Amino acid sequence: MKNPVIPYALIAGLGIFAVILVSVLGVNQRNDIQQAEEGEPTEEVQEGETSDDPEALFENNCASCHGDDLSGGMGPDLTQIGNKHSADEIKEIILQGQGDMPAIDVEDEQAEALADWLSEKQ
Repeated sequence: MKNPVIPYALIAGLGIFAVILVSVLGVNQRNDIQQAEEGEPTEEVQEGETSDDPEALFENNCASCHGDDLSGGMGPDLTQIGNKHSADEIKEIILQGQGDMPAIDVEDEQAEALADWLSEKQ
């Protein structure tokens, strides 16, 4: 005679294992989401990697105030910033801040790449 409890025990064991696995994976995702919401640097930045891609720098440091399309928002419109300021002036604004805009914490080379990219917006 077969024991009817064994299939139920296997199913219960697999279910418990699945719940534990999903919980562990969820905790890791929760930490990543929480870091992103708090504006903490991503793992790549924490490992010392830097990006000199001006569009990525803008997205990570400026888009929240100036808009993804540079059209402004909380910060001014930057779609024609190259008509108003030179690349050197833009770099100085990035590194020192101006008015309500705080200085952006980027390396000198990154600020220069971002300023050159923004100065082309005319």
